[in-house]
This record gives sequence, C-alpha cells and structure tokens, in this order.
Amino acid sequence: MPATRTLFAHEPALVQLFGYDPERIETLPELIAAVLAACLPEGAPRDQLRATAIEVLHDQPQVLDLILDDLLATTARDEAPGGAAQVLHFAHGFHALMSYRLTRALWLAGRETLALAVKGQFSRALSVEIWPQAQIGRGVWLDHGLGIVIGQTAVIEDDVCLWHGVTLGSNFVDMGEARHPILRRGAVVGAGALVLGPVEVGAGATVAAGAIVTRNVPAGHLVTGPRGTDRGAGRFGGFAALKDIKRGMR
Repeated sequence: MPATRTLFAHEPALVQLFGYDPERIETLPELIAAVLAACLPEGAPRDQLRATAIEVLHDQPQVLDLILDDLLATTARDEAPGGAAQVLHFAHGFHALMSYRLTRALWLAGRETLALAVKGQFSRALSVEIWPQAQIGRGVWLDHGLGIVIGQTAVIEDDVCLWHGVTLGSNFVDMGEARHPILRRGAVVGAGALVLGPVEVGAGATVAAGAIVTRNVPAGHLVTGPRGTDRGAGRFGGFAALKDIKRGMR
C-alpha cells in the first residue's frame, strides 16, 4: 500500500478517477476491492461490487493469495505499467483476471446468480467474457486483456499467457460437459487466436497470433495459421514461471 499512496500523491487526480483515497485504505482486501470497483462507472453497482469484493476477500483469504500471485506474475512479465502499484491500477488484463477471481469465488460459495450478475457487469465494462465455471490456475498473465473469451468448461493451468482477442470456445460439434479447451502449464496463446472445442494445448506450447486451433497441440510445439499448422518444436522459451519469480525475490 505504500507504493499506491506514493502513486496517488504524485498524481492527485487519481483519487477522482479511481473513486477512492488510499489514505483511507487500511487492508489489502479493501485496496483490491477499491480497484476492482473502479472498473465500473460511478453509482450503486460500483458501491455494491466494492462491498461484495471486501466480503469475499476477507472471508476467503485464498482468493487474495491468488490475486497477489497474478499481480506478481504480471508485474514480472509486463514492463509497460512499471511496478506492482501501476499494474494494480493500469493493467487491463490484470483487472479482467481479478474480476474472474471474484466471480469464481462467488460461484464456488454457492452464490451462482450473483456470480453471473457480477460477470455481466465486468463483461460490459472490460470487454471480456470469462465464465466463473472456468478453471484458471496461478500466475496467469492476460496481456492487454481486451476481447478475451473463456468458455464455461475451459481449463487454464499455471503460468499460461494469453494476448488480446483470444477465444477459448466450443466448436458446436463436441458439446459434452468438457466442450472447451485445456491449456497446460506455461502455454502461450497469441493475439486473436481461436482455440475451439475440447482440445488440449500442451505444456509450453505456443499458439501464434491469429491461429485457429481445432486439434491437440503437443507440448512445446508451435502452431500457426488458419488451419492450426503444427510447426514442430517452437523456439520461444516462454515466460518466467511463478515459482521462479518467487525464487528470485528471496
């Protein structure tokens, strides 16, 4: 929180833009809730969302742990915002991921209707669609975040990175309970790529920007183009894993 107070002291207009004063924030749950609420326009929905987020983050500390891991991973991988306080306030993809963490917690707590209502608010505000039923691991990075669609039965493991415009959708053929993709640990999916159906993108694999993937991608391979052509082992080594980021901080 000291970094946030420094940020706001440097630019006092942030108090009005974000709708809160960090000098009046006492806990991390309150800070996270205030930033999440700032994604919505001023009014009753923003106030309700802030209260709901504080409640969830106080009652379910594991959700706060997940958000802090996402913050750490995004800060380490994305140089643009420049530091954790800047990522917290300015990284659109991180906001989208935080919104999912909140709706997922509500869903698992049996508050499905509220989870879907909150998801709808964020979908309109952030131009993303992340269903609370989807399973998303730790240390995920959504770069830019705009236009991302993650279907209900999608599974995203730890350290996955998604660019803007990515769709993890169904193919309208395999419409069983698991009808969306699985992205294994460390996979990277480029801007505008479509991964459709119950396919698996292997650990450390790369889906190039604009690719359309309807078949499994082996671990470590690169696929490109509208036919999801497998180019074999990719040369891109991926981004630092969350555990390595934490190890480097010791």
